[in-house]
Amino acid sequence: MQRRIDLIGVASGLGGVDADCARAPAHLADAGLVTHLRRAGVDAEWAATLAPVRGRGSAQTVAQLCARLAATVAASLRGGRLPCVIGGDHSCAAGTWMGVARALQPRGRLGLVWVDAHMDAHTPGTSPSGRLHGMPLAALLGQCDHALEGLDDGVIAARHICLLGVRSHEPEEAGFLRQRGVTVFGMDEILRRGLASVLGDALAVAREGTAGHGVTVDLDAIDPRDAPAVATPVEEGIRGNELVNELARAARDGRFAAFEIAEFCPRRDRERRTELLIMRILAAALGGSAEDSEIVPDALHTA
Repeated sequence: MQRRIDLIGVASGLGGVDADCARAPAHLADAGLVTHLRRAGVDAEWAATLAPVRGRGSAQTVAQLCARLAATVAASLRGGRLPCVIGGDHSCAAGTWMGVARALQPRGRLGLVWVDAHMDAHTPGTSPSGRLHGMPLAALLGQCDHALEGLDDGVIAARHICLLGVRSHEPEEAGFLRQRGVTVFGMDEILRRGLASVLGDALAVAREGTAGHGVTVDLDAIDPRDAPAVATPVEEGIRGNELVNELARAARDGRFAAFEIAEFCPRRDRERRTELLIMRILAAALGGSAEDSEIVPDALHTA
């Protein structure tokens, strides 16, 4: 029996380049996400949409938001549901996967496939921009120089993480991940071997010796021709249809624990190209049909 899906919005752009991504959960709700998922055979409902409560600074505010998100995600998973987090900027990943790791901890470790054009492995000491959406993976690995103070350190072991689709990063990030033994598959390898083969290897890393695994997708991993409405587009990415097809295969695994998608900027989506692709990605990743269908706005959105 398919588990119920808890859609959990994170209405924050404080950690990213474009604050408009804070509107993504509400935009997708208004565009008919629940109706679309149910028509695709996914038993989904909005469980919550979390928004930041202003603190003394953006780092403290984001850390507090991630702590609330972690508690919400953990409660969803412990309740037998599958949490699907919809950002917001990708700093939310620190909270999402901390929560999943907490819920799985009695049974074992968490494995994670990180689909992204970037490495998100900076610390405050290495980041050229200081933006928090470039730091969540470092925080999850236990090295973020207290930028996200108050979160659990090192909740995921490096050997259980695999990055996929990387094509834009700084040497400090690459060195950090290499020293810890994180597996990284760049876009060049996907172009050479094909997404199916590389994603299969990435999932094998996340499954080996773990109690469950998840996938986080930063939309800038996708080629801008298919997903233009992101804050930091990078050319020559994963094609949208190909990602949809491969996520549909990955969703069949019974140990699949959670899914996350982030960095959608509705203001930039003038032809709804990114919005409609997100609908298909979520349907596929959550075990439903990813075929195109009419999108009807939802009547209700639980905030």
